[in-house]
Amino acid sequence: MPHMLPFGITNMFVDRVSILCRAGDGGNGCSSFRREAHVPRGGPDGGDGGNGGNIIIQADRNLGSLGNIVGHRHWKAERGQHGFGSLKTGRGGEDEIILVPPGTLVKDTKHENLLKDMQQHGDSVVIAKGGWGGRGNKRFASSTNRAPRECELGHPGEEREVTLELKLIADVGLVGKPNAGKSTLLSRMSRATPEIADYPFTTKYPNLGLVQVTLDVEYVLADIPGLIEGAHLGAGLGHEFLKHIERTRLIVHMVEPSPTDNSDPLSNYDQIREELEKYNPVLARRPEILCVTKAELPDAETCAELLRETSGKDVHLISAVTGQGIPQLNQMIVARLAELEDDVSAITS
Repeated sequence: MPHMLPFGITNMFVDRVSILCRAGDGGNGCSSFRREAHVPRGGPDGGDGGNGGNIIIQADRNLGSLGNIVGHRHWKAERGQHGFGSLKTGRGGEDEIILVPPGTLVKDTKHENLLKDMQQHGDSVVIAKGGWGGRGNKRFASSTNRAPRECELGHPGEEREVTLELKLIADVGLVGKPNAGKSTLLSRMSRATPEIADYPFTTKYPNLGLVQVTLDVEYVLADIPGLIEGAHLGAGLGHEFLKHIERTRLIVHMVEPSPTDNSDPLSNYDQIREELEKYNPVLARRPEILCVTKAELPDAETCAELLRETSGKDVHLISAVTGQGIPQLNQMIVARLAELEDDVSAITS
């Protein structure tokens, strides 16, 4: 049965957990002889032991982090039941199913090799296999040994330590400096309810939101916490944040026109691009939509013009407060995602 923890714990965002898994042992075989009236020398009738349960990790789209596993370090599956007389096999042990969100990497802690990349809902992998049940004495009967008394013990279940590491799977990732308005935009475009305040570093972990464009068109939007200089080296928990951008197909880069720290918006844009490049050069080549946020501010238009000149890219003005530019941004995202789908189809066909 899938294991879930109390509601309060599942609200935590956790993206890395190590657990110890022990599959169930197999049940022992039975040594028994048939004893019935009018049946002399009934012979051996000991049944086999049941197989032990497996430890299985399975992806579930209803989860957003590994918080449901926190506080549960040891996982153990049920052992198989011992065999019975009358050739009755013991019941097999029940599997222990550990639910994780899609995007979870399952790694063997000891050997540091990847066991499974859980990308889709329903993906599963057997982490520890249950032991085989032992054979009953009936299995040892032969023409020369018609009354065997020996039976076999159940085999022990496998034991393994694994590390679960979550890299969120989202279609679009919002990146930018702290307080660039990413959380506000996420709440405006989806039903997500991230923490929002008028000071930097409000978002301490990624948030996901489903953007429903039409009945048939939707995409997943991720708000990545604000990146600072040195993020690729781990500054400001940079590694913890950057890894969640790796699986996004499209980046929406948000630039604040009048930063609260009086920094230069153009330098902020270049700095974030540099951090992406240093962390993973592939991220720097990821398709990007460049936006200047807080369009209601007087410096927004000037900032957008300067960005167009220096970057050579299209720059879009948006405001999560007034709603300016958000429908157009939504349409652009859908169009770009459709183009990327076509590119993938052309490559794979």
